[in-house]
Amino acid sequence: MDVSLGGKRVFAGTGGHAPDPALPTIVLLHGAGMDHTVFALQARALAHHGRNLLAFDLPGHGRSDGPALDSIGALADWVLAAAAAAGAARFRVAGHSMGALVALETAARGGERVEAAALLGFVPEMRVHPDLLAAARAGAADAVELMTSWSFGAQGQLGGNRAPGLWLPGAALRLLQRADRASLAGDLAACDSYRDAAESAGKIRCPVLLLLGGEDRMTPASRGRAFAQRFAAPQVIVLPGAGHMMMLEDPVASLVALRSVL
Repeated sequence: MDVSLGGKRVFAGTGGHAPDPALPTIVLLHGAGMDHTVFALQARALAHHGRNLLAFDLPGHGRSDGPALDSIGALADWVLAAAAAAGAARFRVAGHSMGALVALETAARGGERVEAAALLGFVPEMRVHPDLLAAARAGAADAVELMTSWSFGAQGQLGGNRAPGLWLPGAALRLLQRADRASLAGDLAACDSYRDAAESAGKIRCPVLLLLGGEDRMTPASRGRAFAQRFAAPQVIVLPGAGHMMMLEDPVASLVALRSVL
């Protein structure tokens, strides 16, 4: 569905189900250089089981107008405004990677509007190597290739997907390759500069799920688990064989975990 915000187009996937603001609303937020399709499997299941689903394309990504925003805080403010424009006075939010930082900040700023949050592939600081930042800004092919190679656990790298013939790293690579170069570079810079996780976590009173990959090399589970105690009502679930892209690598376990809070 399309929503207008400040005269610009905002696209939100609805999981293949007609939007119904009368139902409890779930907002899904993708990571750097991605779009709403990374949550395709979970979005469809949630939308067809009593939830109103808004899987946003963030500004400058997918079908949403740009430009991309340059900070996690600005993205959180945008999410609150976009959800309101879509008719969601209250909602539960889940975000992956960069989207997890945005979901955290959204919950901190949204107060009672945000009823619960799920942070997938989360660490409180997502520092980005200067060489990767430079490569992304230059539009170099090795930027997206490096990101893809670090995104999956061993099983995701070698195969064994439930869908025959589906090569997960290849699909992720194509998604990143079609991303706007400036948007990807801006996303990585926003992640690298974010330092407000501890302060923002202290403001959140709603339940928070940290869904972490046991083989995640980008955002190690140990760092997310150690941070969980900063939330008032935390839950931590680690998927043992999954890497950073757990919702693709283990979609069923990811869905079960998300349902526990969403």
